[in-house]
Amino acid sequence: MTAYAVIAPSTACATPHSENPAPLTATTAPLANLNPAIVISAIWQQTPNATNVKASDTETIVDIYILSSAATAASTALPDRVEGEIILPHETRKIWLKRAPQSPSRINMPPNGFAQARYQMKLPDDVDATKAVFSFPIWSSQHMMMAKAAPAPSSGVQAAQYASQSENDALLESKTLLDGKTAVSASPTSSPALLISGGATNPALTGPSTAAPIPSDRTAGNEFFGNFAAYEPIYAVYGPGTNTDARIQISFKYRLFGSRQDQGLPSSWRDGLHLAYTQRMFWDLGAYSMPFRNIDYQPELFYLTPSATYRNGVSVAGQIGLRHESNGRDGPESRSINSIYVAPMASFPLTGIFKGDGYSFTIAPRLALTVGSLSDNPDIMRYRGNTSMVMEIGKDDGWRITTSSRFNFASGKGAASLDLSYPLAKLLGGGPDFYIFGQSFIGYGENLLDYNRHVTRFRIGVALIR
Repeated sequence: MTAYAVIAPSTACATPHSENPAPLTATTAPLANLNPAIVISAIWQQTPNATNVKASDTETIVDIYILSSAATAASTALPDRVEGEIILPHETRKIWLKRAPQSPSRINMPPNGFAQARYQMKLPDDVDATKAVFSFPIWSSQHMMMAKAAPAPSSGVQAAQYASQSENDALLESKTLLDGKTAVSASPTSSPALLISGGATNPALTGPSTAAPIPSDRTAGNEFFGNFAAYEPIYAVYGPGTNTDARIQISFKYRLFGSRQDQGLPSSWRDGLHLAYTQRMFWDLGAYSMPFRNIDYQPELFYLTPSATYRNGVSVAGQIGLRHESNGRDGPESRSINSIYVAPMASFPLTGIFKGDGYSFTIAPRLALTVGSLSDNPDIMRYRGNTSMVMEIGKDDGWRITTSSRFNFASGKGAASLDLSYPLAKLLGGGPDFYIFGQSFIGYGENLLDYNRHVTRFRIGVALIR
């Protein structure tokens, strides 16, 4: 592969950089109180060592820094695809960046630090990259051009010094942006192969660690641990006065082919295959011996499409899956249903509608069709219906309201629930790292056992994932 080119601000159509850089994506769901900002550090090209190379044979790489102002370590999601544009002398074209295989779908950042990610695209054959201006509005208001760059030094000592300088440049850039000032461009001599994530020392220059793994760290020796992620909310809530005082839910998903990215393999439809498991427990705390009155088990297999984030901040994705639900009983209290479903999803930024930044609105309709026998509960669809809707509005580090509903238009029966949550740490001025979580439900089928029973419930508790 040949050398590369790096970013240079365009003097022809440059725009001032916002003092409040745009968040990574409207659908980002950080695990800490985080509003990440973006610095585009380099745009460069990888060209095969061959003659008569066309533009479509050349991979255009966009390297970015994700900057965190959080005082604690933080994590944030990276969109699969990001919309941008190429500004040519006589026209403007839409382009799509795709997250590079070596960049994970979620990255971690140290306190008040940064991490690096990489995106890639192929330009049309008729586009001369050296005459094009690039813009990625969802990330930055800057307009950028390519400029020739000097190759990186090859000797060990020079390379070490060079990497150290690149790290210092990145830290200076991160500090400048987080101080609320205009960010500087990355050094014109920065080598993308040597840019350091998180301000840490480049392990390629220091050698591998010889320390044994920490005994309590269950991620050690479990190379697929990174395939796990939260799925539905995880919470425990309580509301006295019923025979199901407490409700507890746990949920996770597992990416079946997640290690392909770590190996740098090209994107495949297999990347979207997931297993998931959700369990809801209804606990009668007021009864003798306090039994669990009912437990619903919900394993599923689904395909999640790559997400796409448009220049206006709107993010879209889709999911199709096969789900089994049962309560693990036999006899007259046995309940089970199998269904296939399709669920498009879209998230919209609400900039300017609410006071402050970071608010978004998400909507996810769902159509489900039953498969297999319904002998345990032959009339369950009369109370449940085939359609449902989830809507959510809120801020990543503030209030969030989530509503879920399902309805049978023929029978007029259905159900609706509303969840309200807020970070507990912001109320108490510190941990614990929970969300205060309020939940209400009205309608039929809060659990499978009571699928044909109309109930009203109000509960409050805490959530780990909302």
